Amino acid sequence: MKTLTMAILIALAVTAPAQTFTSTQQRKAAERKKLLNPPPVSPREGNGALQRGARGGNILQMVNPKAPAKYGTSADSVILDESGKWRGIKFLEFFF
Repeated sequence: MKTLTMAILIALAVTAPAQTFTSTQQRKAAERKKLLNPPPVSPREGNGALQRGARGGNILQMVNPKAPAKYGTSADSVILDESGKWRGIKFLEFFF
């Protein structure tokens, strides 16, 4: 009888650590939090001269025709018509 009791206790002791006592509430809360944060509306950023200057450092270099190459080319900030003539400078550009 003692042998049977000891065998049962040993079997229970070996299998008991395999059980986990974790709650699913934390997982559900994390899933709800993901659903509450909507994705961004548009991943594109504006490419106007002032917007690129604010991201890149010196705003005045965006409209300077002799600016270094790290500030981009003049074609990035100029509006051209069909014939290739310039029509204006894009200071702000928004996407819808």
